[in-house]
Amino acid sequence: MIIATADRLKTIKEYYFSKKLEVIRHMQTRGLKVINLGIGNPDLSPSSDVIEDTTQALQKQESHGYATYRSSFELRRSISKWYQRTYGVRLDPECQILPLLGSKEGIFYVSLTFLNPGDRVLVPNPGYPAYSSAASLVGAQVHYYQLEERNSWYPDWEALEAMDLSGFKLMWVNYPHMPTGAKATDSVFSKLVEFGRKRRILICHDNPYSLMLNSESPKSILNSDPQLEVSLELNSMSKSFSMAGWRVGMLMTNEQVINSVLQVKSNVDSGMFLAIQAGAIAALRNSDNWHKERNRVYKQRRIVIYKIFDLLGFQYTQNQEGMFVWAKAPEHIPDVSQFLDVVLEKTLVFITPGIVFGTNGQRYARASLCAPIEVLHEAADKIQGALQSLFQSHYGEEQ
Repeated sequence: MIIATADRLKTIKEYYFSKKLEVIRHMQTRGLKVINLGIGNPDLSPSSDVIEDTTQALQKQESHGYATYRSSFELRRSISKWYQRTYGVRLDPECQILPLLGSKEGIFYVSLTFLNPGDRVLVPNPGYPAYSSAASLVGAQVHYYQLEERNSWYPDWEALEAMDLSGFKLMWVNYPHMPTGAKATDSVFSKLVEFGRKRRILICHDNPYSLMLNSESPKSILNSDPQLEVSLELNSMSKSFSMAGWRVGMLMTNEQVINSVLQVKSNVDSGMFLAIQAGAIAALRNSDNWHKERNRVYKQRRIVIYKIFDLLGFQYTQNQEGMFVWAKAPEHIPDVSQFLDVVLEKTLVFITPGIVFGTNGQRYARASLCAPIEVLHEAADKIQGALQSLFQSHYGEEQ
């Protein structure tokens, strides 16, 4: 390379799924049919209204110019109505909502907006790797707070209070939790808001899974912080609306934070394509029945994922929310990542090792529900047919 890369690249690695998808692509070029249960990439389609309204917008000449940096008022008003209907949260579309090109963009923009080199950030272990990557890229110090199965994957409040919290500015949280599926609760949100207020830390809640296989009404941390004093919330249409490739996310918080994030955003992107905004507005009008039908499909698929983990001897709880199943490996599997590589090699089924999400995930695996049920049955059959080879050849165990 003619010049050296920036020092900031030394603080992060290439995203795990970026590398693994390349491995899978090479396997497929050799004629191998890999069943990918590692990625939360929705295979269902958006509602017909989304396609129709987007198509109509594409025919309009005015759709093809630049959009405004804040996106259209109509989209922000639609988000506001959806938040009130879904979460019971009232938001001013004029100043408390900022549409994004996916919520992952929001994680980086929030980090760029508030973190100076040396500032400290609380990140969950296990958790979404983008939280720590964004902090590292801007030169902040990442400090992990521990989430453990014995505490139902919720924060250990005593441990948090015992920390030296000087210099901390942000705390990333995510319920329903990815990767563990731990539920959002009013109690946890209230404690987080209290913690943020007491310690003067901005609580950043990432909320893309609240409509996915939820056993109760969807929850937002903003209900516990009605003045939007110490919290912000990111949400996304990728999972719940089957629109991952559309890149539509949103940030909800107070006007000051919105305007500050917009200072960064307006210098990086040039707004959301107007035709996609039209599709997003249509999606936000989806009926409750549309969401129930999506969850019905995922619920059926989850039963087959349970079977796959049963075959492998992994343990899981059945009260998880979201679009994954999180399961713990049996003790006779010493290295879960290595074992799942063997599963991929011998069965052509890819399941994500939990270590990807932090050290507290090293004894776990995560499987996605984003494959047709017949493909999931095929994966189960492949694993069942290879059990002897998987356990005897590599671990000297019989299953």
